[in-house]
Order: sequence, then C-alpha cells, then structure tokens
Amino acid sequence: MRVWIAGAGFGRGRVVDESEGLIPVLDHGITVGDGVFETVKAVAGEPFALTRHLQRLARSAAGLGLAEPDLDLIAGGVRRALEANPGIELSRVRITVTAGSGPLGSERTPGELTCVVAVGPLKRPAPTVDVAVPPWTRNENGPLTGLKTTSYAENVVSLDYARRNAAGEALLANTAGDLCEGTGSNVFVVLDGELLTPPLSAGPLAGITRELVLEWAGGTETDIRMTDLDRVSEAFLTSSGRDVQPIRAIDGRRLPAAPGPVTRTAMDVFVERGASDIDP
Repeated sequence: MRVWIAGAGFGRGRVVDESEGLIPVLDHGITVGDGVFETVKAVAGEPFALTRHLQRLARSAAGLGLAEPDLDLIAGGVRRALEANPGIELSRVRITVTAGSGPLGSERTPGELTCVVAVGPLKRPAPTVDVAVPPWTRNENGPLTGLKTTSYAENVVSLDYARRNAAGEALLANTAGDLCEGTGSNVFVVLDGELLTPPLSAGPLAGITRELVLEWAGGTETDIRMTDLDRVSEAFLTSSGRDVQPIRAIDGRRLPAAPGPVTRTAMDVFVERGASDIDP
C-alpha cells in the first residue's frame, strides 16, 4: 500500500510506501487519540460523497478544537493516494488528521497537523447482519458527541461484545434509554409501517449515508425507545462501508423480513441515486 502524508515532516504532502510513512511516536493522535477521521468509499478510483465527508471532517476538527484542516490539500491527497493504489474496484479510503506532535499528557502543543490518507480494499457487506445490544450506553451529552474522532476504544469494545454474541454490529442506547447508533453505523427501524431513525440530539454521528437515505428515501428523525426494538418489523444499518444493510435479528430475535419492503425501497433508491451522482 502507498499512502499520502502531510505534516509530520512531509510538508504539503507526499505519496510514500506504507513502510516509509512514519510519523513521530509522540504524535498526539497516538498518545491520547487527539484526532479526527473519515472513511470514504471509492468505486473504480472515484471517491463517493467526498465533499460531504470533508465537510464533516472539518466540523469534527472544529468540535475537537483542532486547527482548521486544509480541505483542498486533503482532497488532492485522496486523489493522489487512489492513483497510487490502482486496480482496486471497491476501496476504503481512510483520512486521518491529528493534532500533530505533542506532550505525553492531554495538553496540546501548537503546531502542524498530521494528515494521512490510506487506501485499501473494501469488503462488500453481507446481505444481512445480526446485531446485539451491549449493557452500556452512549453519552449523548458528552464533548465528543457527534464528532468522528480517533478516540474509538469504546466502539472497539462494543463491537467485540457483538462478535462474542454471534452478531456483526452492536446497537447502543443513550443515557435516556433511547436508541442511538451502532459502533460504526447509523440505524433505521420500521415501526407501525413508518421509517424512523434517531435524531442527532440522541447522540449518533451525523452519518453521510444516513443523510443521503433521509434525502433520497425519506424517513422521520425521532426518539426511539430501546424497548420499541421488540416491535420493529424491519431495520437496517447505514454507513460508507455498508451502504444500506438489512438487519436480520436483534439480540437473537429474528425480524419478519430482511429486507422488508421499506428496507428494499431504501436499498434500491440508494443504489440508483448513488450510481448517478458519485459526489452528491
């Protein structure tokens, strides 16, 4: 793999082999997880919804108190990284921006951001997924709520819980007992025939695929009690790596259909619209 790096001694950006893409061991992204990131899908070398991803990257950086990233520079880095890794039909493009070199503690040292763009194959999602509900909650009132940061250990632990319970994703409640999100996905459910998804006030990340599904296929943002999961007739996950993925079972309870008719419509609309506009 060849990666694009800016900052960390690489100036305005260079493409290097991954073995040469070295950053300082005291980079604040390593020592305390002080950074933000985006995962972008690319099809035949063309990044999908890159503009929206970069805008969210900037919002996350601002929310974390980082300097404003140079989005034009990073967009060029994405193009250069994709060109340096040809022949991958479906790619995962990982954009990471950290605070750069810092002290061992939580305080920051003003300086240059570290920016890295890496490209690798993206595995096509399974036709359906089972989900599990961990015993802990998301804090919808926390300072990182709604930010896509590199402080991802909570998601790692939650996903491990799901895997140990024969599921492919975890669904997290917030502190109010409402449905929030998955570890790397947003969630939609069908209740009484209506397509619903948690509002941003419930604490989920403002997912790009979630945003596009709401624009293209409709749906209502509303609080959903975790106890209502026992009544849903359909459900699906959305993310850059999954697109629209039907949920087959929640904590072992099989849903009536996966995909059901509402989910199938959302899947079809997303495929049709996404194929016609690579950067909506």
